[in-house]
Amino acid sequence: MTQQPSSVGHSGEHDHEHLRRNLSNRHIQLIAIGGAIGTGLFMGSGKTISLAGPSIVFVYTIIGVMLFFVMRALGELLLSNLSYKSFIDFSDDLLGPWAGFFTGWTYWFCWVVTGIADVIAIAAYTQFWFPDLPQWIPALACVGLLLSLNLLTVRLFGEVEFWFAMIKIVAIVALVLTGMVMVFGSFVSPAGHTASLSNLWNDRGMFPHGMMGFFAGFQIAVFAFVGIELVGTTAAEARDPMRTLPRAINSIPVRIIVFYVLALIAIMAVTPWREVVPGKSPFVELFVLAGLPAAAGVINFVVLTSAASSANSGVFSTSRMLYGLSLKGDAPPAFGRLSRASVPANGLLFSCLCLLGGVVLMWAVPDLVEAFTLVTTVSAILFMFVWSLILLSYIAYRRKRAALHQASTYKMPGGVFMCVVCLLFFAFVLVLLSLEADTRQALLVSPLWFAALAVGYRFRRKAA
Repeated sequence: MTQQPSSVGHSGEHDHEHLRRNLSNRHIQLIAIGGAIGTGLFMGSGKTISLAGPSIVFVYTIIGVMLFFVMRALGELLLSNLSYKSFIDFSDDLLGPWAGFFTGWTYWFCWVVTGIADVIAIAAYTQFWFPDLPQWIPALACVGLLLSLNLLTVRLFGEVEFWFAMIKIVAIVALVLTGMVMVFGSFVSPAGHTASLSNLWNDRGMFPHGMMGFFAGFQIAVFAFVGIELVGTTAAEARDPMRTLPRAINSIPVRIIVFYVLALIAIMAVTPWREVVPGKSPFVELFVLAGLPAAAGVINFVVLTSAASSANSGVFSTSRMLYGLSLKGDAPPAFGRLSRASVPANGLLFSCLCLLGGVVLMWAVPDLVEAFTLVTTVSAILFMFVWSLILLSYIAYRRKRAALHQASTYKMPGGVFMCVVCLLFFAFVLVLLSLEADTRQALLVSPLWFAALAVGYRFRRKAA
């Protein structure tokens, strides 16, 4: 299918009126990797290990497999019509205007909430080196820096995200290699434990807490994958989407194996699962055991850049969502105007102003741990809503655009059947979220967002 002018951009004096395809294959690949590696892997894996024991390896694998199929559905949809710039376009086209409205604004809200949490996290991590520095200063500096970088060019966003992702990759590969050396060297910890793969099953097996412990792992682990769909928001600015998007999506299984499964195996082979402290990063603990005295500082830096990467992705994606919503009349016209650098500057400014809500909250409420556990859980629930709409759009696409599916060179394996399987899986995760008090609160609060959207859509329809 021929590409529409609005999605490719033009050269010449009017070039700034359209999004430019300035993200290379190198950028797209690392943005996809960065999206697949959440901060939750570095900081939240200790809690998931304590809940599920060694079976957490299966938890991350199952979630990764399900999201791979979501990404394959996303890939086929975006490549079936290169005038689709993001989820908004195909959900609007295939499910109706309500779906485009709900998808765009929900995705925007997801990243604003996640971005606020990231800004707070960055401020907290900075305290490691500057304990007397007021927390609002690094938070404000972070928002200002990300705004400045994203206002310049989309290529600069790609470069920043490339290096953020590279830091995370190096940290995880170093952990896996360090763990292998300790296992093959039969390292003995100060507690008297010998590093061995048998630590995964020699203490009441792979499922020490039974199926309930296994299921409990899903509640937290699913949050670590938030952002995996980020590559879909880069489609309108990828130089060669027909080549780069399939390559980025197809490598997701390898990333899940290397970055999640092997990292967790390395941690539990060196430190038996019972010895993993829920409140500490097992990454730090493994490097400390290996004799790296700077482990805490190094991992603190890695987690800080991971949070900055997430906030950077949030600033980028929210501005593109506002741009897409504006073009369809679902957001103020100002968000649909681009700067001379072909960047949706008004959307960037608005999203960054919303991120400053995190700075205000830090000033108003000193203890934000519980509040941000709640809002990030709400964010993850809403991300599952977006993933579900991608799957529902694919099912509608197979029914309405059968000829496009037949002509596709990047068909989703399993098709409609796997869409149904993934949707049932997300429903299963929602049931699990209802079992714990803190996640149940988020589940009860999240419908308020959809109620607000329903009111907004009703007014939008009347205005139209």
